[in-house]
Amino acid sequence: MSNQGNTARQLIISILLVTIGGLLGYKLRGNENIPGLSPLVSRFTQTKFKNTEQPTQYKDVNFGQFWDVWKILDQNYIDPEKMKPETMVDGAIKGMTASLGDPYTMYLPPDDQKRSQEDLQGSFGGVGIQLDYVDNVLAVGVPLKGSPAEKAGIKAKDLILHIKDDKTDKDTDGMSMYDAMNLIRGQKGTQVTLTLLRPEEKKDKFPVTLTRDEIIIPFVELAYIDLPNGKKVAHIILSRFGDTTQHQLDDIIIDIRKQSPKVSGIILDMRNNPGGYLDGAVDVASEFIKDGLIVTQQGRTSSHQYMSKGYGRLADYPINVVVNGGSASAAEIVAGALRDRKGAQLIGEKTFGKGTVQDALQLPSGAGLHVTIAKWILPKGDWIQKTGIPVNTEVKDDKNTPADEVIDKAKQEFAK
Repeated sequence: MSNQGNTARQLIISILLVTIGGLLGYKLRGNENIPGLSPLVSRFTQTKFKNTEQPTQYKDVNFGQFWDVWKILDQNYIDPEKMKPETMVDGAIKGMTASLGDPYTMYLPPDDQKRSQEDLQGSFGGVGIQLDYVDNVLAVGVPLKGSPAEKAGIKAKDLILHIKDDKTDKDTDGMSMYDAMNLIRGQKGTQVTLTLLRPEEKKDKFPVTLTRDEIIIPFVELAYIDLPNGKKVAHIILSRFGDTTQHQLDDIIIDIRKQSPKVSGIILDMRNNPGGYLDGAVDVASEFIKDGLIVTQQGRTSSHQYMSKGYGRLADYPINVVVNGGSASAAEIVAGALRDRKGAQLIGEKTFGKGTVQDALQLPSGAGLHVTIAKWILPKGDWIQKTGIPVNTEVKDDKNTPADEVIDKAKQEFAK
């Protein structure tokens, strides 16, 4: 283990100093724009650090205790095979970013960084299953239309008991949704076998072998709701601000404009939208707001106002915005801008309250570093960090009924 420890020592010094240098050397970028509840991030930037010297103001930082602990583990830990230098380095850097107490400033090892990028790109290799839990058991939430899962007959609420492919063979008992997602995803053309149980059919568990394919997630969807007066409302479901959001929205806007004058209004549904790119939020808001301020970014040393890009293709339609506690980040920017600038009614439940901006860097190793660099302010001056945006009309969807009470309420506003 001594040679391995020496190699690890050099690797850690290099990575730690590079990371510290990156943290201290940040400047605000022009377009600031990630997993789970998304930070508001910039487009991923490939960053090359040329200077790996320890910053002058940190020359007195003593890494001696760090190496004392490493040596103790190296010489005494019962299972030396678990002493994996790169994994331990990742853990050390994660601990450094976590010490700031900011959940949105984070270090992502290469695999996690790849997943983060895939989530915002809206495409990845997989089988097309949205995951959920049924009575604390991992389950299928929804099989995506046209996906390998749907073609194989997998149904919502099927319990996923076991996952097996050429790299893993694991029961899902106690497995996190994130870990399960990573195991089920994989390169297009490879296979994964899921052992399922369908409780309502009261039969034994059964295996389903699926060939992974490219899965494309629709970030924007459109449906029309008929009104008693013979007109209709365009129901736009916006689930993420990713790489393909604006392109998908373009097609939807064309369809809505073709339907005019039968379309009497728009319901913009951003429930459970965790956010994404800041410039994506500005693009979407610009479709409804022809000019003026969308959001202000206040950084460490300067601020920047993001103005409407003047698209305005949907600016003449009355709009209601539907949100809930899962609407965060970029979704809150759009909801707040439409409230402040157009007087749009917010219907549903108070939003999450995510009011900061992260810069998303890709390190040379393929790892990612997301750093909080600013807070964003709504047009009327509100900073909604931890408080969220209150709604004008509070309505909760009753999961025990087939109706969507929130959309029904939003629709009623146009039927008056």
